[in-house]
This record gives sequence, C-alpha cells and structure tokens, in this order.
Amino acid sequence: MALNKVYRFVLIAIAVVSASASFGQKAVKGYPVAERLASYKKISLKTDTSLLSEAERKCLVHLIKAAQKADEIFWKQAFKEKSKALEGIKNDTLRRFVEINYGPWDRLNDDKPFLQGYGAKPKGGNFYPENFDINTVPPNFRERLMLPYSIVKPLSKADLMPPQPKKGEKPKMPERPMMMERFPLLNGNEIALIEYNSFFEQDLQLVLQEMMKAATAIEKEDKLFAIYLRERAMSITSNQYILSDIKWMTLKSHLDIVIGPIENYEDKLLGTKTSFEAYVLVRDREWGVKLEKYVSYLPELQANIPVEAAYKPIISNNTGVNQFDENGNIMPSGDMIDIPGYPPLQKPNASLSQLAVFDAVYYAGDCNAGSKTIAVNLPNDEVLQKYYGTRRSQLKNTMKAKFEEIVKPISQILVDPSQQKNILFDAFFANVMFHEVAHGLGVKNLVKDTIKTVREALGADYSAIEECKADVLGLYMVTQLFNKGELTGSLDDYYVTFVSSVFRSVRFGAASAHGKANMITFNTLLNSGCIVSGKKGYYVNVVEMKAVIEKLAAELLHLQGDGDQNGVAKMLQERGIIKASLQEDLAKLEKAKIPVDIIFDQGIDTLGLKAYDENEKSAVKKEKK
Repeated sequence: MALNKVYRFVLIAIAVVSASASFGQKAVKGYPVAERLASYKKISLKTDTSLLSEAERKCLVHLIKAAQKADEIFWKQAFKEKSKALEGIKNDTLRRFVEINYGPWDRLNDDKPFLQGYGAKPKGGNFYPENFDINTVPPNFRERLMLPYSIVKPLSKADLMPPQPKKGEKPKMPERPMMMERFPLLNGNEIALIEYNSFFEQDLQLVLQEMMKAATAIEKEDKLFAIYLRERAMSITSNQYILSDIKWMTLKSHLDIVIGPIENYEDKLLGTKTSFEAYVLVRDREWGVKLEKYVSYLPELQANIPVEAAYKPIISNNTGVNQFDENGNIMPSGDMIDIPGYPPLQKPNASLSQLAVFDAVYYAGDCNAGSKTIAVNLPNDEVLQKYYGTRRSQLKNTMKAKFEEIVKPISQILVDPSQQKNILFDAFFANVMFHEVAHGLGVKNLVKDTIKTVREALGADYSAIEECKADVLGLYMVTQLFNKGELTGSLDDYYVTFVSSVFRSVRFGAASAHGKANMITFNTLLNSGCIVSGKKGYYVNVVEMKAVIEKLAAELLHLQGDGDQNGVAKMLQERGIIKASLQEDLAKLEKAKIPVDIIFDQGIDTLGLKAYDENEKSAVKKEKK
C-alpha cells in the first residue's frame, strides 16, 4: 500500500514537472495549428528598387531597422519579449504561428488560446494590471490613467527602491529609475503610471538611432523628409507627437515611414492605450496624381451625408493656399489654435489632407498582427483632423495581393455567377480608399456634449463602430461620386465587390474591430433582403442596397454623435455576430483553402538591399581579416 502511494506520488510529480516544462511550448491538444497557419498566404513585399537613388536605398535600410525595433516594443505590449515568447518552442510550425499572432492567442479565430497553459487573452493586454477595474480608482484620477501613451502597473516595493546586489556580487551602478506617477486605489493599494518614453526608454533609443541615420542618408536629396525623420525620432522619445504629425502631413516625399504608438485596437478594456507599429513605404506618384482631385470633393461629400446638420460639421472649402518656409513649417496665417493640452499651433490657411498611394515594403507591430492593413488614415487626433485634415494612404501592393488571393476566389464560391464579372480591382481600390476618407467625416465630439470625444464616449466599442461607419459611409460616397460621373464602370461593380470584401473581413472574427464591423454590415444587408442567398451564391440587389447603406450610415452616425453606448452594445449583440447560415458559407471557403489573410516575406534581403546594410558590410570586413 505504501509503495502504491509512493508510486502515485511519483507519477503526480512527473506530471507536474511535465506540465511545467510544456507551459507555453506546446500546442493545445487538438488545436489545428498547421491548418490555421496554412490559412495565411505568404507574399513578398517588394517595390522596384531600380527606381530608387543610392541615398534612398541607404535610407530605406535604416527605416526598416527602426521599424524592427518598434516591432519588438509591440511584442512587449501584446504579450512578452519576443525571445522569451518563443523560448523552448521546438516545433517550427507552432513557432511561426506564435510569431504571426504575437503571442499564444489566435487573432483571426476570436483570440482563442492555442498554446498550453494560457487562458483567455487579457482585454487590457500589458497596458494594465491583471483584472484591472477603472472603477477601483478614485474618480479624479481616472482620466489621467487613461492617457494613450502610458502603462498602468501595480506599485511594488521593487519600484520604490533600487535592486540590491546578491551575496558576493559587487554593487552595480544604479540604472536611472523609471519616471512614474503614483495613484491610490479605493482599497488602499497603489498603482503606478509610467509613460512610454520612460517604460520603453532603451528600445526607443534604438529606434531614434536608426531614424537619425536614415535622416543623414537622405538629407542631401530630400531635406524636408530628413527634418521630419529627426522630429519624429525626438517625438517618440518625448511622447509629444502633435508637431511631427503636422510635419508628416505636409510631406510628399518618395519614401515615407509611419511609426510610433498609433492605434488602440489592442486595448479592448478601455480602448485608450496605443500600440507601437510601423509601415515603411515608397510612394507611387503616378497613381497618387489620379486621386488628387477627390480631396476637393470632401466638403461636398460631408455636406451630403444622410444625417441632420448637427451630425455633419462643416468642412472648409480649402480655398486658401498654405505657405511654407524652407524647413517645411507652415508660415503664419495670423490665426492660432489655442487648446488646453496642445502646444501653440499655427492654423493653416487650407487643409493639409492628402490621398496618396504607396507600395508597402515593411510592416511591424500592431499593423502586422492578425489582419493586415491595406490603407491608413492618420493622424487619429481629433483636433488635428479638424484643423489640418488627414492623409489617406492606400497600400497598393498589399491591396492588390488581398484582392487577387482572397476577394476574387471568395466571389467565385459565394457570389452568384451572373455578378462575378462585377468583381474588379479598381472597384475594390475605390471602396477601400473612400473607407479611409469616411473616417474623416462625421462628428469627432458628441453633439450634446462637445467637450467629450466620440472615442471617449464609446470606449472599447469605438473601433468596431468607427470601422463599420467608414465601410458604409465610404460606399455611400462612392455612390455620390459615381452619380457625378467621377468614377468609371458600373455602379454594380462597386456594390458587388463591396459584398465580396465583407465576406473577406467577416473571417477576421469577433476579436477584430474590422471583423465585428463587417458582421454588422452583413447582417444588416441580409436582414433587409438586399442580398439574397441562393443555390448558386449570394445575389446583390444594388437598387435596394443603396437605400439600406444610406440608412445604416445614418444609424451609425447618430450612435456616434450621441455617444450612445447602450445603442452600440445592442447593435453589436444583435448584428455583430456570425449566425449559422453565414458560418456554413465560411466553411465552404475553408474547404476550398482560400486564405483568411496574408503574411509577408519582407525586409532588407527581400528588397535586395543587403549591400546597403552597414552591419553586413562590417561583418564581411571581419570575415576577410
């Protein structure tokens, strides 16, 4: 009997050790990791580097390295340091899947955990303490704790005193302590607020170094871009982004980089904390010229959106002309923007809004996690949008890849054969472009409480509703421009292509703001009867769909303008779901092995720029010696 007890104890001990050893290193039993990995289509992110000068190639290398450093910061925000996240994972397939998802949760399958030892993904990521509840903070401190460029963490004794050397170790020079603010909780404990430039100081210094090297490489050919790179590098290490955002909007450089803590998709708790990301871009000037005329239509498009005047503030006709000094700064117009919390800003004579087209050559961080972005509308700051406008950047090469690899194959299975001729890239491009334009339309502050922003009022649900608004209002604007004769082809092209793209984005799942947005759209269209499921696929009644899109656009604009949290929650609960019939259709796409999304072969080697990498040159010299 005693031997049996010992035997059982040994078995239990072995099981515990085995479970501990496999924690975070093996897949959850039965989870189809190989199949999920195969649902991504790998494409190469390239551009014609023969069109780049020597200076641009050198600059591009440093921009990519800066982006790679931003990527490392995002790992820490979303899960943990990358090397630690991958430590001990011997299976190459599993390791790659962790890399794609920046952690153990399947981003395009409702964040389901696929690594042993992990439960549900924390809504607050690493931005807040575990199980953090903002209601445990005294009301007068809550706004401060929601700052977008900061981490909230429990306050421990280790934070208050320098680390002590272990026995026998020589005392080390103390590192500079993180700058933090201490806040009380209602239960008597304390928490700390640490801004990004302090929390990620070492990582950000590496970003700064690469940005400065990029500026040095390009300054003789493009002085204004070099000035921007230096300003952006300093803003990243100071948490002050306003002035570099304005500078970025004035640029029309051949190369570009979007870098910093920008989107708040990762914060599903309060929806305020921003995540690091980077896009390295090469401008397609030829396509960009085609789009310039559309900027002038923005005031008219805003005026025509289907809601009352209070929900569509007037956009300037942009009749003025901005003057710039030799450093690209806006020359004084006589009017200043004086808003608490902002530096003194020179009001421009005209909007700085752009519609631009780029080839993306590197994605990093938030934009590379889960579904890949194919267009960018920035800056997000509501004040800058109001006075300066936004740049809507279309990423043509990734957009084309998604269209060819995903949208067209989906349409061949789920769209009625009689309408498959209407699935066109130019229509897809226009829909995506005006989705980004639509982000800039509508109100940014509540109609009846103009101090509070829509983002603040809707919290974590803001992103899904904003993405849905941009989808349907974008298609509404496409209709307006088509009726004016500004878009070519058939109106059916834009509507049928839109529906095919809805199927694409619904597959991102409920953990994605874009996935939720497209579920709302799909269920609204289906419930209204303007898309009908038949034996051969879905048929789109374009005439009826036009009216439904207009009505849905108005509904979303009202929810935003009123800051109606209850209405938003009701919409998400009733229409932001995948019902059984749609699930059956999506299963057909899985069976046909149509990719859910794309992943990238990207980087210095992919672009053929290895010869311009200073580190590689140094390594070659050492080998020769």
